[in-house]
Parts: sequence; C-alpha cells; structure tokens
Amino acid sequence: MTQPTRVPADVTLPELTFRGVLLGALITIIFTASNVFLGLKVGLTFSSAIPAAVISMSVLRLFKDANILENNMVQTQASAAGTLSSIIFILPALVMMGHWQGFPFWQTLGICAAGGMLGVMFTIPLRHVMVVQSDLPYPEGVAAAEILRVGSAERAQDAAEDAGRAPAKTATGMGDIVAGGLAAAVVSFAASGLRVLGDSVSGWFALGGAVFRLPMGFSLALLGAGYLIGIVAGLAMLTGLVISWGIAVPILSAMGDMPAGASLAKYATGLWSSQVRFIGAGVIGVGAIWTLATLFMPMARGVKASFAALSKAGAARAGSTPRTERDLSAGWISAVTLVLVAVLVVTFQVFLSGAPLSAAAIWKLVAYAVLFAFVFGFLVAAACGYMAGLVGSSTSPISGVGIVAIVLVSLLMLTLGGELLSVENGVQMAIALSIFSTSAVVAVASISNDNLQDLKTGWLVGATPWRQQVALLIGCVAGAAVISPVLELLYNAYGFADSMPRAGMDPAQALSAPQATLMLAIARGIFTHQLNWTMILIGMAVGVGLILVDQAMKRTCRVARIPVLAVGIGIYLPPTVAAPIVAGAVLAWLLERTLRRRAAQAGQPYEQFADAPNRRGVLIASGLIVGESLVGVLMAAIIGAAGTEAPLAIAGEDFARTASYLGLAVFVFVAVLFWRRVLKLA
Repeated sequence: MTQPTRVPADVTLPELTFRGVLLGALITIIFTASNVFLGLKVGLTFSSAIPAAVISMSVLRLFKDANILENNMVQTQASAAGTLSSIIFILPALVMMGHWQGFPFWQTLGICAAGGMLGVMFTIPLRHVMVVQSDLPYPEGVAAAEILRVGSAERAQDAAEDAGRAPAKTATGMGDIVAGGLAAAVVSFAASGLRVLGDSVSGWFALGGAVFRLPMGFSLALLGAGYLIGIVAGLAMLTGLVISWGIAVPILSAMGDMPAGASLAKYATGLWSSQVRFIGAGVIGVGAIWTLATLFMPMARGVKASFAALSKAGAARAGSTPRTERDLSAGWISAVTLVLVAVLVVTFQVFLSGAPLSAAAIWKLVAYAVLFAFVFGFLVAAACGYMAGLVGSSTSPISGVGIVAIVLVSLLMLTLGGELLSVENGVQMAIALSIFSTSAVVAVASISNDNLQDLKTGWLVGATPWRQQVALLIGCVAGAAVISPVLELLYNAYGFADSMPRAGMDPAQALSAPQATLMLAIARGIFTHQLNWTMILIGMAVGVGLILVDQAMKRTCRVARIPVLAVGIGIYLPPTVAAPIVAGAVLAWLLERTLRRRAAQAGQPYEQFADAPNRRGVLIASGLIVGESLVGVLMAAIIGAAGTEAPLAIAGEDFARTASYLGLAVFVFVAVLFWRRVLKLA
C-alpha cells in the first residue's frame, strides 16, 4: 500500500476544528497526568506525540470527513500539553521548602501557561531555519508524521474497501497502546493498590568496610521508558549506577564508621543521599554546560534567522506566501509576547505580595525575575529546539537547563536582592523566588524542546504552520490548567521526599521528585553558603573526564558514545528506579539485534523489514508508561479520599518478601510478552 504524500500547499482541508480541539484537550488530561506522575517518581518524562497521534487517528477515523491535517492538530495540542509537565522538575521545590503548602491554582497556571506560550513564541521564527532548511533528524516528529500517513492511507483503504476495491483494513496501532496500558495498569494496581506484588528488591553485602548494593525495580513504566531512550542512554545510566553504587558508596562507607545498630541498607542509603547524589549533580551541571556550549553556534544562527524571519512577515500577511509556509505574523507574535510578559509580571507580583518589603522593592524584584525568565528563556529556546531535533525530545537536557538556570538566578538574587536578604525570612523568600523564576525558564525550555518536533511533523504532512502554532498555544493553556490539580492530588496522597503533608505517612511511598530536590539543595546551598562543594567538584571532575572520553570515542568509534547527562542522572536517581530503565534499554537493543539478523536472513533492508515491529515496540512502551501512570493518579485519588496509606491492601508486611519475588516474576513475564508481541511482525 502506498502512503499518501505531503498535502499540497494549494489544497485546503479542515485543520483546527472544534472536535479536534476537544479531543486534544481530553488526550491532554491523560498525558499530562501520566507525565506528572512519572516525572515526580523518577525524574523522567516521555514524548507524547506518537501515542497522541495513534489515539487521535483511532478516534477521528469514526468521522468520515476527518483528515490527516486534523489528526496532526490533535497530536500537536496533546504533545505540547504533555511536554509542559516538565515544570515538575522544579515547581515542587516550593512545597518541599515549606513556602507553599500546596499548589495555588492561579499562580501555577500563570507560570506554566505564560512560560509555555513564550516557548511557542520564541520558536516560531526558528521554524524555517531549523525545520524546513535543516537536516536535523527530529526522530519523534518524523515518527509521528509516518504514523499519521499510515492512518491516512488506512482511511483511503477503508473507502476502497467499502466500494469493494480493497482487502480488509489493517490496524492503526491503538491495540498496542491499549495492550501495554492494560498490562501495566493491572500490575501497578496489584503492586501499589493490593500490595500483592513488590515494586523492587535489593541485595546488600559488605566487603571489609565497603557496602555494595545490587538493585532492581519492577516498574513497567520504567521498562517502557528505557525502551524508548535506547541502549546508548541506557548504558550511560548503567555507568552512573556503577559509579554511584559500585565505586562512590563503597569508598565512602569504607572510609567511615557505621553507627551502632544501623543496618547496611540504612547506612549506605544515607551516604548516597547526603553525599553521592551531589556527585551526580556535578556531572549533570557539567553535562548541561557542555551541551549548551556545543550548541552555541547553532543557537546564534537561529537567533539571527529569527530576526530575518520577522522582517519578512509582511509578505505572509499579504498572502503571497504558500499556505504551508505561513507562520503567525510578526504583529501577532509581538502582541501575544507582550501579553504573556504582562501575565508573568502579575504572577510574580502575586507571588511576592506577602514579602515584608516596600512596593518599590517588590516591583524591582519582579523586574529582575521577569527579565531573567525572558532573556534566558529566549536563549535556551533555540538550544533546546536544536537538541530536540538532534536527539529527540525525550532525551533533551531540560533538567540540565534547569540546573544552570537555578544557579544563575540564585547568584543574581544574591547580588541584587540586598533589601530582600536583610529582612526576616528574606533568605527563604529569595530561595523561593529563584525557584519560581527557574520554573518559568523550564516551562519555556520544555515547550521549545517539543514544539519544533511538532512543527516538523506538520511540515512533513503539509499542515498550515500558523494554525499549528495556535494549537500549540491551546495545548499550553490546557496542560497548565491540569498540572496544579494533579500535583495537589499526588502530593496529598504520597507526599514528596522529605516533605509530607500529614504526620504518619509512609516515606517509602513518597514521590522522589529528584530534580526538584536537587535544585532546592543547590539554591539553599548558594544562599546559605553551605553547598556540598566537595562532592559537586568531584562530580564536575567526573563529568569533564566523561566528556573527554566521549570525544575520544567520537573520533575512534562510530557508534559507542557516552551521554554525560544520562550518566549524571544514573548517579542521582534512586537505583531501583534506574535499574528497570537500563533493563528496558537492553530489551530494545536485543530486539534490534534480532530484527537485524532476521532482516539479513530475509534479504531485506533493515529499515524496511523492522519498520512495523519497531513501531509496535514504541506504542507498547508508550502504553506501559500511560497505564502505570494513570493507575498512580487513580490510587492518589483513592488514598486521598480514604485518608489512609494503603486502603486497598490485602497483604500485610509479612508478605513483603514473597511479594518481591512475585513482582520480579511478573516483570520478567511482561518483558517476555513484550518481546514476543514485537517479533510477531518480523
């Protein structure tokens, strides 16, 4: 079956429809909730473009007048909203530090929506140079376009079948998402709800005074996340695990004395939490700076091209530009940007309204914060867009950008916020303002990271850019409206690391929110001059060493590389979180090897032979993430309503060991089913 080509510029089809916007809003709720839960649990989010495209096709094919461009608008809106959930990398720090007792709806909406929509505005002028003229691969954008094309071809096949001219239609792939989602939902409910399955197991042993740990988690969402990030990032995270639990913790435990009565697990975990995680912070910081440095020239070219594009906007308004090249005009970009800056000003003013400062001092701090968010956000927009085009949205260093931002804005407030720092609780307010300012930057960066991916999809299928940009703006507002209630629900049900909403809650069930915890520690350390610089400097040295090794491998090896940011995340994440991600990456690698071997035996090109199996693998992995994440949100609602930690549990503490073995068995069983289902198409 021949797939349809790009919709010509002289053909006009319905794109931004009411039903499409409504469907996009519903999908937004699903993927935003899923990404918020996953991000708080493990510090990772996933690109929702591909599953959103599949769901859109499956629903809109019920309408005979639906088309590929309408499907594209739905996935554009939904993927933008899902990506905005990256704000959870920083915003929960305000609750952790006690500045907020929950997540105020209007403040959260304001910072998320304004920041995200500014990300859209900043990337519009970059579309031509980075999407149309660039040879960047844009992996998720290209994949989403191919899925939309397949769906459009199937619609044509349906019409031919109705006329008796074609065989039975093929599946869209919705069944693969549902299969993965149901499997993960059932297993997650059995583990977090009924408590009959364990979620992790660890082996502890000591050699001399050195403590070692062999960890494994059983999260199917993390298995899916590992499958999506691939073997290179997976091995980098494994390297981080080895550095953390095979080198750093054993050395520190051998150098110290274990307190009397303490277990190996408690002693070693304490060393990792208070010492080793800052090594990971140093590695992440160096990786982020290196990434931004390597992207400086492309970023500069993108900024230059943006001004050139704005100067040509009059031609677009006059209608002399083809439909497929019409962006929002310079006038609209300027007007919307001014409105968004005004929203940021109001949001920051409300945030600082309780500070014991004069009105002039408050407005001065508001100006500092908004100016920083605007200027630094504009700079990272091009960098994040380029990085997403190069390696994909899921592996772009948003958390690294956040770390750089929190350091810069903290130093800015420390230098210019003299009046704030001199009042009672002024340091606490300065830390909170730094975190809130960084939240705006993260919102800008995350949307910039995703939007060019969506615009690439639109360009490949022949969408109208300005309509797609409107869909992106709608997606930002829809996603921002969902984030606050979901965060409130999850916080009240599980709590965050070192921050529980109620006494007596189980800290083992708390969401780790690793990036927010790290950024709070960095901001506090800068303002109180108590940052663990020894471990951070060790981490920075490790990061520099990894960069040097990576550059050497770049010259000598065509495949093997070491993504430094992924190594840092592997050091920083809890080991039972990182381990199943590595398992998912290894599963993807083994499947690829098997498919390559079968393609060679069949005498076919690998890309053609493996297209359908690879697509099925991506959809199953996405389903695993969505299924487990939605059960996590559902359990949060049940826990919040019941007021107890495990209202549905049918197994007690004495069953924990058996539950761990059962959890391992089920995890392996699902991985085998994943393997077999993918290979059915080969």
